Amino acid sequence: MVMASVIQKIIPHYSLARWLLCSGSLRWYQHPTEEELRILAGKQKGKSKKDRKYNGHIENKPLTIPKDIDLHLETKSVTEVDTLALHYFPEYQWLVDFTVAATVVYLVTEAYYSLMKPSQEMNISIVWCLLVLAFAVKILFSLTTHYFKVEDGGERSVCVTFGFFFFVKAMAILIVTENYLEFGLETGFSNFSESAMQFLEKQGLESQGPVSKLTFKLFLAVLCSLIGAFLTFPGLRLAQMHLDALNLASEKITQTLLHINFLAPFLMVLLWVKPITKDYIMTPPLGKESVPLMSEATFDTLRLWIIILLCALRMAMMRNHLQAYLNLAQKCVDQMKKEAGRISTVDLQKMVARVFYYLCVIALQYVAPLVMLLHTTLLLKTLGNYSWCIYPESSSDSPMENNLLPNSVYFESSSADEKMKLHELALQDFSFFLLILILYSSQRLNI
Repeated sequence: MVMASVIQKIIPHYSLARWLLCSGSLRWYQHPTEEELRILAGKQKGKSKKDRKYNGHIENKPLTIPKDIDLHLETKSVTEVDTLALHYFPEYQWLVDFTVAATVVYLVTEAYYSLMKPSQEMNISIVWCLLVLAFAVKILFSLTTHYFKVEDGGERSVCVTFGFFFFVKAMAILIVTENYLEFGLETGFSNFSESAMQFLEKQGLESQGPVSKLTFKLFLAVLCSLIGAFLTFPGLRLAQMHLDALNLASEKITQTLLHINFLAPFLMVLLWVKPITKDYIMTPPLGKESVPLMSEATFDTLRLWIIILLCALRMAMMRNHLQAYLNLAQKCVDQMKKEAGRISTVDLQKMVARVFYYLCVIALQYVAPLVMLLHTTLLLKTLGNYSWCIYPESSSDSPMENNLLPNSVYFESSSADEKMKLHELALQDFSFFLLILILYSSQRLNI
């Protein structure tokens, strides 16, 4: 409730989303006025339009200019007033600012659990992380629906094709055993089935489990295909912005960071491929006696920190990519100059203005995957009982004792009645908190 008040009172005045766009580092290209185009084309004001009668009606013919006109666009820094005309700006601002608030809640909760060490409280940061993921998926779904509304374009076919591609790919990955991919699906499904069976038995119902393993994996494959379809065009847009940003970058350090940022998803995936990372670190080929380079707990913690650092790198490279996108306006004009023929002034103005008006759409396509990855990592740390600290190897022989943190979502009460009461209280708190957040977010998004 305190953070909800902070969102309502402070964020309208101090917003990270507005600062990322309106700090003065981003410059957009203004479309030329009709008067400027008329002067460049050498036409008089009175001859800008040709009127002719057709069946008793006067037809206004728009002004056309040669495509090879000597046109140079003027640039202007992005200000808060300019953002009022941008598409999806409220959704972009809400997602970024709510993510910041959720991250602050997570950090405060982690500090509280590390100091107070409560054992019978629900970790409220899990709810905030789930809400962030829900908002990110909702916005990606909203952006994807626009591609299905286009009748003549091929965006719909691209989304459907990539959706089926990721479905087949997910099914193939789920077949791979845990010896190669460290996803923990077998252990997770076993824990989920046991917890569900215990809950059903306490309710007086007999069941052998909520779903079968095949149904569980099929549900995961469908979920992966949907997320893959939502991230199709954000991935294609990121690849194009990466190429444009490399052309703009003159320093070797910036180019190196851009390459690392582009390869970051692939590097993250390799962290869960056991023969490449974990097995090599646990049993390095350094002779007859294989001494592990680090403990398993240290490797899990290091893996979390690598993802956090790569997410921070992607956020730091955001302005480079957005500026590369804004430069598409001048790039389109330069490409037009190489063509023969004429173009109407209205079409030319739309071609230039369209780039800036869709800036927040591109920003959402850049930020939403980052937000999902960051808070999925935070959920992994909390729900997986991992630690943010790297302990010395000699401090403990049991990595599970080091990983067992007080902020676990599993309650350690020995009494079954106390567990049920805690679950009921946590469910009530969660329902009330979720209702407040949904009402507030609906008011912010004008739903």
